[in-house]
Amino acid sequence: MAYVDQHKEEFGVEPICTVLTDADAKIAPSTYYAAKTRPPSPRAVTDAALDERIVALFEDNYRVYGVRKMWKALNRQQLLDEHGAPTGDTYPAVARCTVARRMRALGLRGATAGDHKKPRTTIPATDHRPEDALNRDFSAAAPNTRWVADITYVPTWVGFVYVAFVLDLFSRRIVGWRVSASLRTDLALDALEQGIWARQHEGHDLAGLIHHSDRGVQYLAIRYTERLEELGIIASVGSKGDSYDTQSIMGSWMAGPELDPSYDWRSQLTA
Repeated sequence: MAYVDQHKEEFGVEPICTVLTDADAKIAPSTYYAAKTRPPSPRAVTDAALDERIVALFEDNYRVYGVRKMWKALNRQQLLDEHGAPTGDTYPAVARCTVARRMRALGLRGATAGDHKKPRTTIPATDHRPEDALNRDFSAAAPNTRWVADITYVPTWVGFVYVAFVLDLFSRRIVGWRVSASLRTDLALDALEQGIWARQHEGHDLAGLIHHSDRGVQYLAIRYTERLEELGIIASVGSKGDSYDTQSIMGSWMAGPELDPSYDWRSQLTA
């Protein structure tokens, strides 16, 4: 029908229908005219009225509403009297799937904070790796005997930032941390250096300390491993695909909203 509407002024309805029929897209002129004069279906009428409400709410709310918020807003919306004042009565309830269908048809999509493509925090190294010295035992008998290091990501309004942590398993204290917009070796190394400085500044000897991490290249880089060897720190790397390797440090990340990976920091500058 849309094709005929688009070209009928130039070619006429009957010639277009003839060409379409010859091309196995059969449509008779009488069928076209009947469809154009037929009153809209109840669903089409309902959809048209709903579309007006959706577009108005979408614009009134700065074009940020997605399906869920739009659905709730529509079901809260009150009918207006002839003067535009709320009557206290709400519109008939609308299903969420209907809202999704109409927003999709209208090309409307809610705003999202930052880039929601999940970043990768662990890029496996391919060379020799140290053994797993912890074997899922995340306890420690004294401070500065076992550290766990890992990297997570935090969503912001302008994209993701990466956060590297070093955690003392005895005190559960984060002894070193750094934030960066890129997943670079220096990110993990800077967090380690902060932890080393903090403990040495307090007069602690780190020789014999076990440093445990995942199999990421940041922790198996030459500069990183050489720094551990320089201080007599024993490197430990978890087994492949072991979700327990970082369970202890993840608990510390969730300790407060400013360290919560799901917390929506407004910008990388804030982070």
